[in-house]
Parts: sequence; C-alpha cells; structure tokens
Amino acid sequence: MSAMTGRLQKTMTAAGLASALMIASGCTQMDRYHGFIPPQEELATLNVGTTTKSEVIALFGPPRSERALQNNTLYYASSQFRLFGPFAPEEIDRQVLALDFDSNDRLRNVARYTLEDGRVVVLDRRVTEDGINDVTFLSQLLGSLGRIDAGQLLGEEP
Repeated sequence: MSAMTGRLQKTMTAAGLASALMIASGCTQMDRYHGFIPPQEELATLNVGTTTKSEVIALFGPPRSERALQNNTLYYASSQFRLFGPFAPEEIDRQVLALDFDSNDRLRNVARYTLEDGRVVVLDRRVTEDGINDVTFLSQLLGSLGRIDAGQLLGEEP
C-alpha cells in the first residue's frame, strides 16, 4: 500500500508542476504585429514630384484600404500590440504612412503619423446598417400592441 501511495504522490507532484508551468507560460508577455510600413531605405527611393502612384503600388504593394484610392492618398499602417495573460491587448505602437498624390498621380507629400501624434486617420469604415433608427425593444413591443386583432387570438375566423 505504501508503494502505491508513493507512486500517487509522485504523479500528483508531476501534475502540479506541469500545471504550474502551463499557468506561468500563459502569463508570458507576447507581442503581435499587424500591417505593413515600408522601410526607411525604400521610402528614400521615392521622389516627390516624379514618382507616380502606380510605381508606389508596384514597389510597396496595394494600400491597406480601398478608401485610399478615392481621395488620392495611399495609406500604409502597422500596429504593435502587447498581450499579457488574461488582460486585454494594449496597443504600444502605431504608424500610419500617408502618401499624397496630385491630380496627375505624382507624389506630392509623404507623411508619417505615430500613436503619439493622436491624429485619427479613417482607413476603412465597415458598418452595416440595421435599418432600425433609435427604436428600442420595448418601443417595438409596445408599437405592435395596436396591430393585434383579438379575434385572431381567440381563433375566430373573420
């Protein structure tokens, strides 16, 4: 009986140690990267006034958003998020590169915005309209009371 108890104790110790290691690894800090910003060396090859929009797209790839093609500005964005255990991810770095073009699709300006700049740049707005304008569940329920026919509730046919 003591051999069985000793084996059970070793198994429980190993299971406890494995559980502690799994919990500790779950609380490890992780960084996630999203998006793409061209490196500074490649940005140096762009010439304001001569580089065209098609050349930029061929060099860096398509922009991050379709909206960029509408206002003649290409946006490339990247973000870095820090995750730690069960806590919500925290954005620790964000960069937005805005390449502005004139009416002839020639590069007019290169601007870089970071998280510290605090400037909001809407890249894409993906909102689906629900068709309900400021109508709560209760007002929908009360609004349907006038449309109920007592005859239909009682099972009478008209």
